Amino acid sequence: MTGRWTMVAADDGFSGANQLDLGSFNEAVIIETIRLAGIISRTEISRRTGLTQQSISRILRILLQQGLLVEEAQERAERLGKPRTPVRLRSNAAHAVGIHLDPELLTVAVVNLDGKIVRRETVDLADDLPTDKLIDLTAATVTAALSISQVDPKSMLGVGVAVPGPIDADGSLLALPLQPAWRGLKIRHLLQEKLNHPVLVEKDGTAAAIGERWIGRSARARDFAYLYLGTGVGSGLILNGSIYRGGTANAGEFGQVAALRMGEWDVSTGPAMVPECNPTASLPVIAASYGYVETDLEATDEAKRYKAVCRAAAAGDEAALRAATRIGQVIGQGAVGLVDLLDIDLVVVGGPAYAPEISTILLTEIGRAVNLHPVAREIRPVVVEESMLQADAAAVGAASTIFHDAFTPRVSGSSQARRLPK
Repeated sequence: MTGRWTMVAADDGFSGANQLDLGSFNEAVIIETIRLAGIISRTEISRRTGLTQQSISRILRILLQQGLLVEEAQERAERLGKPRTPVRLRSNAAHAVGIHLDPELLTVAVVNLDGKIVRRETVDLADDLPTDKLIDLTAATVTAALSISQVDPKSMLGVGVAVPGPIDADGSLLALPLQPAWRGLKIRHLLQEKLNHPVLVEKDGTAAAIGERWIGRSARARDFAYLYLGTGVGSGLILNGSIYRGGTANAGEFGQVAALRMGEWDVSTGPAMVPECNPTASLPVIAASYGYVETDLEATDEAKRYKAVCRAAAAGDEAALRAATRIGQVIGQGAVGLVDLLDIDLVVVGGPAYAPEISTILLTEIGRAVNLHPVAREIRPVVVEESMLQADAAAVGAASTIFHDAFTPRVSGSSQARRLPK
């Protein structure tokens, strides 16, 4: 985008620019406005964006011709008024693939523009799987999922990959604490070669936050922190209406914040790895310390042991309840740090380790902490809600990074802009 332009004041939402040379920006503004509303009239689009009816009609005509939008049945605002024809996004106009690469499990989801999964594949990953085989397996799973889903190839925008951090700006993996063998893996470059689609790589917590914002529409059209419970606890940040990645795409290291809040600090080694910030591994251990007795003594799988303790908590086992409460309290203390630092009033909790059996405990403890301890607690009540994305938060979020990149309005030169590689 080039040329001079002036933002137009609007009642709410995004503001457009009434300049013919900024069509792509205005298109993005209108698409975002429609996405947030779900179904909306041309008059309401004009009110929310500040764009003229002429500009809106011209852009909507283009988007309708492209098949990105569809018109709903006409409705009358007043008895004798001119009928209005609201518009909405066409869900199958665009698709993206979301990949969640966890040290133990590969999840691939083909997702439409509404965030609905049209095909999902999962593959267990062996501990000793070589990285070249990992790339081959991932590419083959994506290809199979696209073939089975039978989506129009022309509607495919790209592939998003959610991985544990840290990563570098080019989408390569760095020193992953739970999978050191993946260090240095150029996953974006290698998958892009295999799949012949643009690929974006995000930290899993960041991807989940993008997905929450995309799927949540108006309910998530404000700043929030997403607490992502997986093999560890990370966070994704939506600030000033957009994702905040940080200078190296590694924002959101929640475990560090929790460690500092809990006083887990060593002058030589820095913040400690707080056990409670890896719920899958720590919940059974903490429960055992409170007297919990495992019923399946042969269960060695970490995920199965975790689920067993969650079920025990739901059944009223005192030791399991105390352990789940302890984890919620520690995560809550870390959340206090985020709330105080960022001045936010919404915390969203989700991810594969966010088990429904202990969800009430986690939400209660986190909610109590962020409303009792922050400095500005008297003027800033904080809402804590569970994610709309449930267990597939990272995979759907990874796909949503593609939609976010393609359709979200942004000013050129933003430090947070990330564009799909060509």
